[in-house]
Amino acid sequence: MSGRSGVDGVPYHAPSDAPAPKPARAEITVYSKPDCHLCEEAMATLRRLQDELEFTLRELDIGRDEALHRAYFERIPVVALDGEELFDYHVDEALVRERLESRR
Repeated sequence: MSGRSGVDGVPYHAPSDAPAPKPARAEITVYSKPDCHLCEEAMATLRRLQDELEFTLRELDIGRDEALHRAYFERIPVVALDGEELFDYHVDEALVRERLESRR
């Protein structure tokens, strides 16, 4: 078999025309608790955006974890994008769009 050799005898591979891999799907996490009307509003807003902006949405009940409860009790809902906290109390739709669209 006669293949082209590159530098130092390493086989040469022509550049691929395949598209670059897409970045991993973004994940938005909402730290919340039951009977929290602001949490319900935040989740409703994010669910409206989810199909359009293609992100995974998780809701974590801070009451199920003592460390989360201590960290977020007075600030819920707290919304984080890939682990980075973006909002307390209310979702800024324009900022969510900006941050997710910049990942494309």
